[in-house]
Amino acid sequence: MNSNEVLKPQFDRLQERALAAGGIALALALAWGIARPAQFFRSYLLAYVFWIGFPLGSMALLMLHHLAGGYWGFVIRRSLEAGTRSFRVMALLFVPVLVGLRFGLFPWAQSGAASDPLWRQKHFYLNVPFFGARAVVYFVAWILLAHYLNKWSAEQDRTGEPSLLSRFQARFQALSGAGLVIYGLTITYASVDWVMSLERGFFSTIYGMIFMVIPALTALAFVIVVAMLLAGTKPLSDVIAESHFQDLGNILLTFVMLWAYLSFSQFLIVWSGNLQSEVPWYISRAKGGWAGVALFLILFHFAVPFVLLLNRPVKRRMRVLAALASALMFVSLVDVFWLVTPAFYPSLSLVSGTDALMDVLAVAGIGGIWMARFISQLKSMPPLPLHDARFVEAPFGATETETSGA
Repeated sequence: MNSNEVLKPQFDRLQERALAAGGIALALALAWGIARPAQFFRSYLLAYVFWIGFPLGSMALLMLHHLAGGYWGFVIRRSLEAGTRSFRVMALLFVPVLVGLRFGLFPWAQSGAASDPLWRQKHFYLNVPFFGARAVVYFVAWILLAHYLNKWSAEQDRTGEPSLLSRFQARFQALSGAGLVIYGLTITYASVDWVMSLERGFFSTIYGMIFMVIPALTALAFVIVVAMLLAGTKPLSDVIAESHFQDLGNILLTFVMLWAYLSFSQFLIVWSGNLQSEVPWYISRAKGGWAGVALFLILFHFAVPFVLLLNRPVKRRMRVLAALASALMFVSLVDVFWLVTPAFYPSLSLVSGTDALMDVLAVAGIGGIWMARFISQLKSMPPLPLHDARFVEAPFGATETETSGA
């Protein structure tokens, strides 16, 4: 009996509770939003930008594993695949963002934007019909990539014909190579549309790369927690080892460093360029209380996890690593909050308790719905990949370094 069969009652209860909690939270936010529509859509955008990172990051990690291989990917592959199966739900949940355009969510969509010379120059790109059309393109691309990654994985599970196994591997590699390029392009444009365009004049070529890393880091942290929770049940308990968590910890460390490198590079370029159109973006985030949030991110999005993840025992102890991963998910939410909210509030003190509560309800609402979808997909699949030649040959319990003899 596999872990999904053993845990089915728990999965069912968790799915029901997540859906109920998400539905209630979103309903409360919507009811409250009738009186304060502007704040509702601001909170909703914050929550949406955070949660769309989970399926996006899952898809990026899944394609990375198909392309590069590695034993680390087999123990989290089902969690990654389950995460990618939520794009249709997230596409439906994007509708309120489109509705928010009518309520001035984005400054370029407001009635007074036509009198601003800068917004007039950008109108060919930042207009409501084209904004919606681009969103459709993004979701179609993501849904198609996720569809074929999951379709071929299911077909691979059903067949044991050796001659077909190498063909599946070639398919996965070909799709993942092109898919990572598509992922990079679509998430770059989506980050410009959904977040960067909230502020007048600011532009950064590194911005999209930062938004590539945040979802990957968040999704990896999430599946590490899931792997820890399932590690005690068969068949995962037969194959998972401390060394796999060490490999996952090494990848998590890589994303932590990459986030810091890209964030500092963007700051350095803007500071050295000293352009009137770009500097205000950082000035608004360095005063009015936002500097404290920035310091929090420097410490807990980079410095502290960097030091901890350099220690081998931290990465090999799955509960310790899972605790650190959970903390990083919260810090990633704070990061998205720091990227989005200053566009609406020049000072952190202007974010009232009711505004913060609306943020919490929106995050809990979308999160509960996404989690219910994730659990429903995870419990419907075998807990481990079947008939994957690389999986069969993998000497579980050894890290990449150990198996290479280094």
